[in-house]
Amino acid sequence: MKILKLLFVPLILFFFTCCEKAILDEEETGQKETTSTAKTKGNVTLCMSELESQSFQTIAKGTDKELPNHLCFVIYDMGGNRLKQVNQTSGMADFGQATFQLDKGTYQLVLLAHSSAKNPTMTNLSKVQFNNSIGYTDTYMYYSTLTVGDQPLQLEFTLDRIVALCRFVISDPIPEGATQMRFTYTGGSGHFSALTGLGITNSKQVVTRMVQAGQQYQVFDLYTFLPDTEGTISLAATALDAAGNDLCEWEYEIPMAQNQITWLTGNFFTDGDEPPRQWTVTPNIDIDSHWGSEVFYTY
Repeated sequence: MKILKLLFVPLILFFFTCCEKAILDEEETGQKETTSTAKTKGNVTLCMSELESQSFQTIAKGTDKELPNHLCFVIYDMGGNRLKQVNQTSGMADFGQATFQLDKGTYQLVLLAHSSAKNPTMTNLSKVQFNNSIGYTDTYMYYSTLTVGDQPLQLEFTLDRIVALCRFVISDPIPEGATQMRFTYTGGSGHFSALTGLGITNSKQVVTRMVQAGQQYQVFDLYTFLPDTEGTISLAATALDAAGNDLCEWEYEIPMAQNQITWLTGNFFTDGDEPPRQWTVTPNIDIDSHWGSEVFYTY
């Protein structure tokens, strides 16, 4: 097993992680699904307007496959108890708009957009839970309080991205015998607080992708919710054979930031003469306008 430690990341981060409580594995949890409300009449109508700088109409028309295809509209009381939830997918006629009948009063509102296999558990306002089984994707959120009076309300909202993304690139060809790549990382979380949009647990996130011999320039997207707007994840990238045996593993400490793509590119299977002493930053020459910024490293 080959291990590469990137030396410029402060060693204290490693010791800090070791002193934390046991890492929490993501667990499958139940969720309350509520049907979409295309024909529901009510006094509060919520409409998606934008995701970051992207018009929601772009998503509704299906012209950008990278944008989220799941929406959650959730109403909580001021004590954080969930009162109503509407979940939608991009195939629904009312995708992007939900209507509620609410009594006069003040509520907490969360709007969430993502592309995971299922919706996260949103029973607890302070702990929205994605997990390994449903996957991690680009995720946007809006949180605010909402006051309902005598007059009906129709409100539009802009959602902000709350994830950080490590885009891991394997430049050299996948060798014979390798059938999958497994990425195990800590330092971020699959759980976040809707009050802050930040991660709240030191979770072990696992992403597995199938590969085939001969493939080259394979790209793997690893999403996480950081506990702050900037942070560092510890990543173990492992190549496995069909029986699940480890063929090759490298370890990295990767600085990341919310609403930023951190690119990590290199030859995973081909040995160099010496491991690099530090990462080399590649100039930003191809910026994805959907994201706030991108940073490029090689390994």
